[in-house]
Amino acid sequence: MLVRGAISLVLVLLAGYGFFEAAPLLRGPQLTLDAGSYANTVDGFITVAGTASHTQSLSLNGAPLLIDEEGRFQKTLLLPSGNAILTLTAGDRFGRMVAKRLEVSVP
Repeated sequence: MLVRGAISLVLVLLAGYGFFEAAPLLRGPQLTLDAGSYANTVDGFITVAGTASHTQSLSLNGAPLLIDEEGRFQKTLLLPSGNAILTLTAGDRFGRMVAKRLEVSVP
């Protein structure tokens, strides 16, 4: 009886650990923008920066962005005066996509 209990406990612990390790993969890609990174424009220049996790590809308005080892990205753009819409898209190796749409006003 004690052996069955020990085996059951080990199996439950292994299943819990497996779920804990697999949870980020099950959630899919995640994008986090740095607070205020795209809110300030200086002479039409804007910097979009943040962190991407569990991603295989990252693009800004269809152009690929590079991600460093820690998942950080940064891109500085020159925008014309007026309103602009920027779309940041991340995808993982399973084909799941997540997108963030940024509306920017350049004086």
